[in-house]
Amino acid sequence: MSGWRVASPSRACEGDPAAPAIARGRNGAIKARPEGALPVRSGVGFVGGYRSVDRGSFPLSTPFRVVVLISGSGSNLQAIIDQLHADPNEVAEIVLVVSSKADAPGLERARDGGIATRVVSGGDYPDRTTRDTALADVVAAVEPDLVVLAGYMSILTGAFLNRFPDRVINLHPSMLPAFPGMHAIADALAWGVRLTGVTVHFAEEEVDGGPPILQEAVPVEYGDTVEALARRVHAVEHRLLPEAVRLFAAGRVRRDSVERRVVEIKGSTR
Repeated sequence: MSGWRVASPSRACEGDPAAPAIARGRNGAIKARPEGALPVRSGVGFVGGYRSVDRGSFPLSTPFRVVVLISGSGSNLQAIIDQLHADPNEVAEIVLVVSSKADAPGLERARDGGIATRVVSGGDYPDRTTRDTALADVVAAVEPDLVVLAGYMSILTGAFLNRFPDRVINLHPSMLPAFPGMHAIADALAWGVRLTGVTVHFAEEEVDGGPPILQEAVPVEYGDTVEALARRVHAVEHRLLPEAVRLFAAGRVRRDSVERRVVEIKGSTR
């Protein structure tokens, strides 16, 4: 099914009930196959290695491999590390952090978490397409299930996005399509809106143009400053982005193969 990430046969024995019931997780830790779960058969459209045959969620027994792209402080990266990567009960594991800047503080956050890092800087390449081809090669080498843009301050072209169809997500500090671009929080305040928010969406070549996956509103309070509103928006970001990764890891996100702006969250009413 187009739009669904199909489990790789290399990570799951194809439907064999006798497949090993354990797998190596982060840092070599042993993870047991969930009770009632069978290895995914080739062609089944759920993200990850195992699907549950009797539950509403879709637990995995092997790590769900995440690559995070950053450019700055890495506060949203830290949220994913704390809430998912460092928790042995979660299946999502960050296998690589790539920064567009060699001095990005987020790289130190990754190293502190024992996560591999790379730097792919646009200044090292003659144009964006060449840069994105090199970036895609670096990311593809670790076989990610999902690529997360967490404060990655550069527009990605098809040279990167087409290598990971429906597997690249972005975070934006507004309720898209309102206030796209670099100054969303200040723009919302300047417009005098009563609500702004946070959107996690599929990344496309159009800036902030991909369909939403998750959105949450943030009230704008009387007398707000950009800094005060930003603190509340960032608090929601730090919760919503890990939740989106968790949904992908559970196989609950499907982008319609025909109506490309339609995104289904399995088990949700919307």
